[in-house]
Amino acid sequence: MEKRKKSVLSIEFSTESTQELLGRQSVRTTFKLSERSIDALSILASQLGIKQKSLFDHLIDDDSALQVVAEEAEKYEAPEQRVPKTYVISRRTLKNLEKFSNEYQAPRDALVELSIERILPLISREKKKHQNRKKIFMKMQSLLKDSNELFEMAVEDLDQDDPIYRKIVHMMKTINNCHDEVGSCIERGKKIEKF
Repeated sequence: MEKRKKSVLSIEFSTESTQELLGRQSVRTTFKLSERSIDALSILASQLGIKQKSLFDHLIDDDSALQVVAEEAEKYEAPEQRVPKTYVISRRTLKNLEKFSNEYQAPRDALVELSIERILPLISREKKKHQNRKKIFMKMQSLLKDSNELFEMAVEDLDQDDPIYRKIVHMMKTINNCHDEVGSCIERGKKIEKF
């Protein structure tokens, strides 16, 4: 008799890997935060091109940073105007937040607010980068204008099967695509200008 082969698709999970998968499971939870903190998290996630969940998880998963934040929470004064905001975070992040909240007798909202405050210098750096990107984009627009003039010359003076004409057409497609992508990046960064 032929022995049955084990399915290639069957995967054996250890207890640790099962716990790791469960820890990555998403949960919804609500915090009362200042508008500034809500905006900071949203703007930075957008600017970096990552999900808010990833940024949130990164802020709260760092035990050493969260410990420093928890120690600061004793002196923390909650802003007068706070707004309830629901976030999707990982189960592991929520457990970590609750662990530090209980251990240091600090409100979860305070820990989150102070953790978000840690990213404000990063927003300042991104704001400066955004200004530099806008300057470069203006130069790019000038390059696009010059390239369009070159293309018009090629259309008038060369045949469509000319190798130089084909190279210029290829160049124009590349420049236009790059211009559009950079323009989208600049547009996405406009939120940071008002922060």
